[in-house]
Amino acid sequence: MAIQTINPTTEQVEKVFTQDSEHSVEQKLAAAHTAFQSWKTLSYDQRAVFLLRVADLLEDRQDRYATLMAQEMGKPISIGVGEIKKCALVCRYYAEHTARLLESETIESDARKSYVRFDPLGIILAVMPWNFPFWQVFRFAAPALMAGNVCALKHASNVPQCAEAIEAVFGDAGCPDGVFKNFFLGSAHVGSLIADTRVMAVSLTGSEGAGRSVASTAGNELKKSVLELGGSDPFLVFPDCDLASTVEIAATARLHNSGQTCIAAKRFILHRAIAEEFISRLKELFEAHIVGDPLKPETQIGPLSSAGILKDIERQVAESIERGARVVTGAYHPDGIGYFYTPTILADVRPGMPAYDEELFGPVASIIIAHTEEEMIRIANDTPYGLGASLWTGDTKKAEAMAARIDAGCVAINSMVKSDPRLPFGGIKRSGYGRELAQYGLREFVNIKTVFVA
Repeated sequence: MAIQTINPTTEQVEKVFTQDSEHSVEQKLAAAHTAFQSWKTLSYDQRAVFLLRVADLLEDRQDRYATLMAQEMGKPISIGVGEIKKCALVCRYYAEHTARLLESETIESDARKSYVRFDPLGIILAVMPWNFPFWQVFRFAAPALMAGNVCALKHASNVPQCAEAIEAVFGDAGCPDGVFKNFFLGSAHVGSLIADTRVMAVSLTGSEGAGRSVASTAGNELKKSVLELGGSDPFLVFPDCDLASTVEIAATARLHNSGQTCIAAKRFILHRAIAEEFISRLKELFEAHIVGDPLKPETQIGPLSSAGILKDIERQVAESIERGARVVTGAYHPDGIGYFYTPTILADVRPGMPAYDEELFGPVASIIIAHTEEEMIRIANDTPYGLGASLWTGDTKKAEAMAARIDAGCVAINSMVKSDPRLPFGGIKRSGYGRELAQYGLREFVNIKTVFVA
């Protein structure tokens, strides 16, 4: 795949990058390996100084970086600004809390003294996606760097300028050369990076296919991997919910980032008692969303990131309609230039349709009607994915009991699923394994070392 910027609004190639040569890759890995030898010796407070500078620079440049995301993958600029602010937040969180979260733990044993310490591993490879081109990287990098590791980034090939900007911001913050290195490489070269003896582990956020490939290679090399893959999150609406506010958040939960979010609500499982009113209200909200140029502040839905993503969503919707799904609104690509797709609601969705069985990575809501609460839970779990889920009800005690029965890494009650630096994030089943964020993510890429003194 070519490493280039294709503006999804204009469909024009704006910039092309040359793939790193073998010599360049070797130079970057050598620089990272050398940097690790000194970076790991710094105290948490010393590393925090650099992360706090990065946070300040991100906020100073938030408009510039939001514009870059709009031009490379179509993110509405207002959403892009929010993404950059969240990146600054995660840098500050780990700068302020890593010393406490990785404090050595004393454990009583038959030894005179015994404890567990958490040591960095070395170079950690990050294979990252295009949909949140800054946040996904910083969600990985902030804890990895504060733990004393150094980072190698292989970003998605359609956001090379974002990748370049991320590397630059670490350099501009004064981080030593090699602490964060960007590699311009296609996916075919990921395996050789994982296999390099200087690379100690790998974190991937991406598709199920990419996850299988990375996990296979990492397993063959006996190296740690963390995978955050796709999702088809259920959004369960019970009759006793506050319907007005539930529908408002439902629209946001599905259409945020033009629907290109792994943790977006995708399958709306409605109790039949409120289904008709819910669909009517959701239709109004979907049709009110402004679709257009992501550089305009009023735009809420930008283009999909690429021609391939647009083609995929068109196929999935068309096949679902052929198999009996009913179009409530949308379901078409507007005339003109740009990879746009109208906010879409499909009702009468059943097993055997892509809208039920597959992840829809675009602004398409699948409506599934259930007659009982037990049936709602069964449908929620009837998926190969297990990233997130949300339950909407006035009875939170009941919802907490139901949360234990939902197959997902996160269950939100009367809230949309989201990531928060203070809470672990990740999935089960085909949504991946391992955790990012919080103490759990911080400890994924450290050597949990036992020390005892007789």
